[in-house]
Amino acid sequence: MSVLRIGHVGLNVTDLDRSLAFYRDVLGFAVLGEGKEEGRVFAFLDGDGGGRPTLTLWQQAGAPFEAGRAGLHHLAIEVDSIERVREFERALRSYGVEFVYEGVVPHGEGAASGGIFFHDPDGARLEIFADAGVVGEAPVAAAPTCGFF
Repeated sequence: MSVLRIGHVGLNVTDLDRSLAFYRDVLGFAVLGEGKEEGRVFAFLDGDGGGRPTLTLWQQAGAPFEAGRAGLHHLAIEVDSIERVREFERALRSYGVEFVYEGVVPHGEGAASGGIFFHDPDGARLEIFADAGVVGEAPVAAAPTCGFF
C-alpha cells in the first residue's frame, strides 16, 4: 500500500487580487499560474520552491470563511526555525494582521513546537509554526493551541 501525501490545498476566496497580495507579498508564495476569465478566476501558488502548486486560490466564495461550518479547520505552514516564525510575525504585523494569541506560543503545555495563529483576508484560520524552539506557556493548557482558535 502506498503512502498518501497532500498534493495541494485549495481555498475558496472572495477576491483573488486581495488574497494574492496576502499570500504572495506577505507570506512569500510564488505564483505559478493564474486564470482571469469570467467565472474561472484562480491562482496556483508554490510555497516550498518545488515548482508545483502547494496552495490554490479559487475566487468562488460569496462570503468570508465561516468557522462553524464543516470543512477546513486551519492551514498550518511549517518553517525551519522559530526565528523564521518571528520574521513572519513581524511581516504580518506590518500588514495589519491581528493575531489570535499574542506572540509565538507552544502547541500545548510543555511542547517545544508552536507558532503564530491568525486569519487570512477572508477569515480562513492560518498557523505558521516551527517544530522546535518554542518556550513559554500554552494559551490553554488543557487543549491543543491549534485546535481551538
